[in-house]
Amino acid sequence: MGKISVIIPVYNTEEYIEDCMKSLMKQTYKDIEILLINDDSNEECTQLLNKISEQNNNVKLYNQSKRRGVGAARNLGIEKSTGDFIYFLDSDDYLPEKTLEILVKHIKDNNMIRGKMKTTNFSSGLAIVLDGLFKVKIFKNNRYKLIKNMSSLNFLFSKAFISDKNLSFSESVEVYSDLAFMIPALMHTEQVPFLKEAVYFRRRRNDPVSNPSLIQYDEKIKIESFLEIYNELKDESLDELSNDFLDKRFLNFYRKNIVTYFKKDDGVENIFNQLSSAMKRVDPSIVNKYGRILKSEVNKLVDGKLDGYKKVSSRHHLLRDIRNGIKTKRKFYILMYRRLFMKTQMKENLIFFESFLGKSYSDSPKYIYEYILNNKMDYKCVWSVREKKEIPGDPIQVKRFSLRYYYYLARSKYWVSNIRLPKSLDKREGNIYLQTWHGTPLKTLVFDQKDIYSADPKYKENFYIQSRRWDYLSSPNQYSSDIFRSAFKFDKEMLEFGYPRNDILYQKNTEQDIRHIKDKLGIPLDKKTILYAPTWRDDEFYSRGNYKFTLNLELDKMQKNLGDEYIILLRTHYHIANQLDVSEYEGFVYDYSRYDDIAELYLASDILITDYSSVFFDYAHLKRPILFYTYDLEKYRDQLRGFYFDMEKEVPGPLLMTTDEVADAVANIDGIQNNYKETYEKFYNKFCQWDDGHAAEKTVKAVFKMN
Repeated sequence: MGKISVIIPVYNTEEYIEDCMKSLMKQTYKDIEILLINDDSNEECTQLLNKISEQNNNVKLYNQSKRRGVGAARNLGIEKSTGDFIYFLDSDDYLPEKTLEILVKHIKDNNMIRGKMKTTNFSSGLAIVLDGLFKVKIFKNNRYKLIKNMSSLNFLFSKAFISDKNLSFSESVEVYSDLAFMIPALMHTEQVPFLKEAVYFRRRRNDPVSNPSLIQYDEKIKIESFLEIYNELKDESLDELSNDFLDKRFLNFYRKNIVTYFKKDDGVENIFNQLSSAMKRVDPSIVNKYGRILKSEVNKLVDGKLDGYKKVSSRHHLLRDIRNGIKTKRKFYILMYRRLFMKTQMKENLIFFESFLGKSYSDSPKYIYEYILNNKMDYKCVWSVREKKEIPGDPIQVKRFSLRYYYYLARSKYWVSNIRLPKSLDKREGNIYLQTWHGTPLKTLVFDQKDIYSADPKYKENFYIQSRRWDYLSSPNQYSSDIFRSAFKFDKEMLEFGYPRNDILYQKNTEQDIRHIKDKLGIPLDKKTILYAPTWRDDEFYSRGNYKFTLNLELDKMQKNLGDEYIILLRTHYHIANQLDVSEYEGFVYDYSRYDDIAELYLASDILITDYSSVFFDYAHLKRPILFYTYDLEKYRDQLRGFYFDMEKEVPGPLLMTTDEVADAVANIDGIQNNYKETYEKFYNKFCQWDDGHAAEKTVKAVFKMN
């Protein structure tokens, strides 16, 4: 059937290239050569490529002395290839084992054959094992479907065809260089077979900020590249179908990318001349098929009148916003926020508070608010809530995502929250945002995570956008400060005072105060109290921000072994949406998952049982026993999240895998506490040194004017 030359451009993808290569080495079709084109990568990546090429006879490595881009790398690969067929593979992607075999078996006398693309967020795809018959679909010159994503990936090309038509990628652009190759290729091709069984896993990189793929590049670069490649191709001798395709591609790109860019960034002047030049080359008959709004913008661009275009564009953005804003109530409120409320005068003494997505009156925002209230500081305060709560001082309460919610956010000079505020909230000049965060990290965070298993595939990108608004970030210890700097890419002022939410652990840790808390919560005074506070699992979700939880602690065994002496307070994570039914354990298990302030539960408990939740860092301030029920340790640590330190060596309590082990540890808690005395002391000295009961006071004095 012939040899396949697999061409892989590489630029600083040391995190991914080994997965890519493993997928090639496992291919059932063995007559392949692999050409790695090192596009002036960093030293770490270059050393890895050298190692790969030395260990594999069918791998050829070519190093470019300066970065020239993916187009130049692929062109070099074509030049150096010796195969009968050419296949392009990106170094962060990978293939199921039969992909190349399926493609080469079915290409026959065609110039090219295409397989199916699957986008994934993970480092390994689903196992795809295929045998038997394959369904071949023939595309007869349908260029719109064939290069829908403007990509040459997962096409197997005849090398003779590439040479005969002198096909090459553009070397003048960073993005969309494929168009210079694909449009002429399809122009000279009558039909292209398609096999959905020949799968290509295209990895959606989950770090578009520090290590973006081409499609995740800055929008300005993408726009400039597209305009350049469009003009470059229009200078070629294209047939009518190709010109028609290119013009429609351009107009759609203008509507979806360029128009959106102009709305987010006032950068019209920077690319107006290039855009105007390109728009003059569009066939007017194609423009006439679009709506009135687009046609009026195109006319101004063709005329080359910047001021006239900006006026028309501004008016059209308003119309688009209104049209989008009337689709749903929430979109209408966001429209009001951006177009009306943000133009009102900001109130210098207004503070907007939110804790855990408006689910509770709790955590550091609560204690910052109460310090301001108790010290009679001249501030007016607003609390975001999902339902009305009993909050001292009678602040304004607004339902989260209501019209009043957006109104007060726009008017407030200060924002205080422990969770990211919605991405839709543009921040005003002069607005000050205090992010208190909500824990000391055990689990890897944001940009320290490799794979993202949460419900939001754009987690890192969205996090970066939202966290750029933070002016201050609270930190509980030096360990956390170091992680926050890297994991959040935070470079503004870190408030290193400890967490305001922990003030109560120092101020109210008295017999009288603890009795008062137990009376308020209805906790029996004649038994010892265990607080069980597990966290959520990233891969078990209903929807974004709503996770399910399966209770693996066997409560019947716990009750049988410990019920005479202990009760259990259950407190699940705020992300967990399902209510656990513990009604059959009445009198033994008390569910306080909906109780706002977990710090009061800390004070009311004698022992903490948790897993990977950051609650144990806070609980350690009390120097009371901690047990870790880590039944899924290997999966959670090695697959879902990863940890910043070795739990088995550093946490101040035993890792327990079964309910029997947990019950036995509770029954022998004095011995456990004695065995972990030295570990606990080291842990306390590392993580609990900054808190002294005055974190709220120090935070307020650092952030707010002392009115």
